[in-house]
Amino acid sequence: MPPAPILDVPIATEPIRLGQFLKLSGLAEDGVHARELVEAGEVMVDGRTETRRGAQLRRGQVVAVHGRRARPVG
Repeated sequence: MPPAPILDVPIATEPIRLGQFLKLSGLAEDGVHARELVEAGEVMVDGRTETRRGAQLRRGQVVAVHGRRARPVG
């Protein structure tokens, strides 16, 4: 089965914190949900598990949660 398509999410400024991007992209319902996903090790950035909610994302990096994928674009 092919991977899920990547949702391009426009951002105003770069970098953007991972927690903020999870909310903006709809990969997390709210800040609490974003924190829970990150702490549980369920968030991947460019294929690597990311456990820092404040990690800085740049345009083009791919964030994945439960098979759903999104990337910041500008």
